[in-house]
Amino acid sequence: MIDLQDRGRCPTIEEMGAYVGNPVFLQFCTEMKLKYSCAEKIEFSACSWERGWNVKFKKSGKTLCTLYPKEGYFKAMVVIGQKEKGPAEAILPGCSPELQGIYAQTQEGNGQKWLMIDLEDQGDLYRDVFRLVEVRKGL
Repeated sequence: MIDLQDRGRCPTIEEMGAYVGNPVFLQFCTEMKLKYSCAEKIEFSACSWERGWNVKFKKSGKTLCTLYPKEGYFKAMVVIGQKEKGPAEAILPGCSPELQGIYAQTQEGNGQKWLMIDLEDQGDLYRDVFRLVEVRKGL
């Protein structure tokens, strides 16, 4: 088993998938790569929110989303900045009540909302994350 807190050893995406133990993690990664023609970048975060190894998906220098592996599920973080706020709020009525709640409860700081979304299946929240990524990609 890998240690996501061990800065000295970068895990592979497959090791992260095994750590999560939920096939949705690797399915999400594959879908991101196919939809947006971007590669994952595994990075170590020393930030106090989610310290440890994570997976970033970037396109044209912009981070589309960041994944934080957990046992049995993973967190997807999508940052909604000033430019994305209007388009993101325009799609919110068509999103799940769970995502609407996450959006409403997330504090804004420096003109950004850092949405942390727990994913464990390919249900409504999974689709909502891709809708938010579309907003990020489009701007």
